[in-house]
Amino acid sequence: MHIRPVLATAAATLAVTLGLAGANAVAAGRPDPAVRARVWLTTVDQTSLLREGTPVAFGPGTSDQPTIVVDPSRSYQSMDGFGASLTDSAATVLYGLGPAARDQAMRQLFDPVEGIGVSFLRQPVGSSDFTAATAHYTYDDMPAGQTDFALRHFSTARDEAMILPLLRQARRLNPRLSIMATPWSPPAWMKTTGSLVGGRLKDDPAVYDAYARYLVAFVRAYAAAGVPVDYLSLQNEPQNRTPSGYPGTDLTARQQERVILALGPKLRAASPRTQILAYDHNWAEHPNDVAGTPPGEDPETDYPYRVLSGPAARWVAGTAYHCYYGDPAAQTALHDAFPDKGVWLTECSGSHGPADPPAKFFRDTLVWHARTLAIGATRNWARSVVNWNLALDAAGGPHLGGCDTCTGLVTIGADGQVTTNAEYYTIGHLSKFVRPGAVRIGSTSFGTVGWNGQIMDVAFRNPDGSTVLVVHNENDDPRSFAVAVGDQLFEYTLPGGALATFTWPDRLPRPKLRQVSLAGATATAQPQGENPAAAVDGDASTRWSSGQGQEPGQYLQVDLGGPQLLRRVAIDSGGNLGDFARGWQLSVSDDGTHWRVVADGQATGQLTTVDLPPTRARHLRVTATASAGNWWSIADLRLYR
Repeated sequence: MHIRPVLATAAATLAVTLGLAGANAVAAGRPDPAVRARVWLTTVDQTSLLREGTPVAFGPGTSDQPTIVVDPSRSYQSMDGFGASLTDSAATVLYGLGPAARDQAMRQLFDPVEGIGVSFLRQPVGSSDFTAATAHYTYDDMPAGQTDFALRHFSTARDEAMILPLLRQARRLNPRLSIMATPWSPPAWMKTTGSLVGGRLKDDPAVYDAYARYLVAFVRAYAAAGVPVDYLSLQNEPQNRTPSGYPGTDLTARQQERVILALGPKLRAASPRTQILAYDHNWAEHPNDVAGTPPGEDPETDYPYRVLSGPAARWVAGTAYHCYYGDPAAQTALHDAFPDKGVWLTECSGSHGPADPPAKFFRDTLVWHARTLAIGATRNWARSVVNWNLALDAAGGPHLGGCDTCTGLVTIGADGQVTTNAEYYTIGHLSKFVRPGAVRIGSTSFGTVGWNGQIMDVAFRNPDGSTVLVVHNENDDPRSFAVAVGDQLFEYTLPGGALATFTWPDRLPRPKLRQVSLAGATATAQPQGENPAAAVDGDASTRWSSGQGQEPGQYLQVDLGGPQLLRRVAIDSGGNLGDFARGWQLSVSDDGTHWRVVADGQATGQLTTVDLPPTRARHLRVTATASAGNWWSIADLRLYR
């Protein structure tokens, strides 16, 4: 592995010689020689647990390795935060510690300097399966057969024992903490079964109104207690029609809309800061939930689309998702359909079997959460990544029904020992570095959520201008890669399965060129090989491959749909080492028939960047000019103007 140097300009050399300040060099458009990326690493063998390593220096040059190109000019969603849920169970085990030990555990979780800076909490409105109580509860329970439409018996007083004091402490430790609230069930007197476990909300306008007022009362009570609520969903997992001994409600999309229509105006008047999130369930409907649909009813596999397409959408900020079935690509599909609505990942739990050795469970959880949540969810528009329980005991409890194999960010033993779990680190690699209000920015990523053994990543720009890059090596073996920002890069080798966070200050020169959108572009190839369209889909984890050894005359051709001004072409062969064209020629055309050669050369690595004089063309062709036994692959063709 090596970086090939390029000649510095005379002005840049003079600046270094004279010892000019880095800020002056950046202002003059020259690289700051002092820029270093700090790096924190977590390995699957636990020899490094969010431990800071030796910084790596940016420098001019190119790399033969797969190259993550970070592009600050391309921005996506803003980030709200990362964390878990302070359930009744989590509060109970934390209060099992002495005051000093509890304070230390809270700092470990919420303090951005001493701990991981958890910045998002999803709070149950009443009881969930993770409660230490002997019976499930809401904030307005009534004896069987009685109702309380006036909500005279509503009270959150029981939360003052443990939950609210811990929430206030969490907000002191991290003032940027966001709070989301979610009910597992309305009060039983509002339901068809008269039970918190299962059943539906009564289809009655008076009940919809009462439930809306109940939720507003909760938001007001928590705000008065010093815990303002930022987000509110209507029902945890509304398609889980048969919860196993814990609160749950089969809330159809139509009923959710009815509640939102009753709630929206009331909530806006009572708490303008609190935004409503729809759905709050899996990326795709679980087959068990489909099977549990009452006979003759629609299983509503398009539930969030229904809510966002109807009249209730005006009151909805976006959609909340869970990780237990489906794929995070569902978030992008929903975003594309409703680009003005946000997406939040609001629940996921590590889950172990009774025979899982601790070391294997740590490894399996780390790698799955790294690729699926930390990177997969955020690359698919999620504004948050939220695990389930913040803390549990050594038996994965206490709980009342529900999951008996779930784990928290931390485990608190009977002896008071606080153990950090894999989820602590997958969340920490985000929450400790990515500040609320950060924006996800462009970065090439070669790995897939489904696992393809490559390097995958996600990048963010913090409000202070600093950059955060989170990288995961899906492979069991070490993988080397480069990180490039404009004309500056560094190389790094990541151990198998490891997760790393890189941060660097806002002192690199801004890239001068902007990427050309390839939306609507079409690609053809000779030989056809594998999927020419993958070369222009903006996804470096997919690729076109020749399907045979390289020979002169093979080409990939792109119709841009109209004339475009081009100043740079990046030919990225992705993560499959050796699949780059040994020799290449770049041609352009206005009509797809008459071609003119604008550049040619040889390549020695995965990414070839070709700078052009300003060139306007509709068609672009990359032609191989040399032979090699390797297939020729293009994972991402990027054009700049």
